[in-house]
Amino acid sequence: MSNSGPAASDAFEHGSLAGELDDQPLAAAPPEVDLPRIERAVREILAAVGEDPDREGLRETPARVARMYRELFSGLRTDPRVHLQKFFTEKYDEMVLVKDIAFNSMCEHHMLPFIGKAHIGYIPNGRVVGLSKLARVVEEVSHRPQVQERMTEQIANLLLEELRVKGVAVVIEASHSCMAIRGVRKPESICVTSAMKGTFRSNLSSRSEVMNLIYGHSK
Repeated sequence: MSNSGPAASDAFEHGSLAGELDDQPLAAAPPEVDLPRIERAVREILAAVGEDPDREGLRETPARVARMYRELFSGLRTDPRVHLQKFFTEKYDEMVLVKDIAFNSMCEHHMLPFIGKAHIGYIPNGRVVGLSKLARVVEEVSHRPQVQERMTEQIANLLLEELRVKGVAVVIEASHSCMAIRGVRKPESICVTSAMKGTFRSNLSSRSEVMNLIYGHSK
């Protein structure tokens, strides 16, 4: 399942792991989204708030919303672990950090989006993974009903379990629509969550290093 030798080493040194082929099969997916059921539900919501779902501007809205939900919740039908199962054997034991991985997700409490960026750092234990795979993990974990705290933990645990790293640090920053457009209406607020595992949890200097690399050049 792993690759070793000079070819893998050269790929790592020249930064080409980020562009490796995504040729591994996906895990078996659960049943497809029930689009007609969503359309019926959206029609009911429109009627319940006092609108006419048959007027010209809303006639196609239920179908549009159904297709949108299929896209936004696509992570329910994929297994993010598959992106971490192809790795490269390397004697590299310094930190690997990918910053500013953009994502969007849906808060499961109000079914409103939260949008932000994830930073992932890890210290390998003989295994390194293509950089694009970290972004794919974020994408699939975020595309399901979520809360930011759980999403942060899930990403960290995936790397810990699949790559058996010495340490992993995940920091997520996001703006939540449920705070920006309803309730307290604070559009400038940002929620920051972190998950520190292994070395990053037990070693203060390692934790300080990763946080400085993430935020050290912020203005």
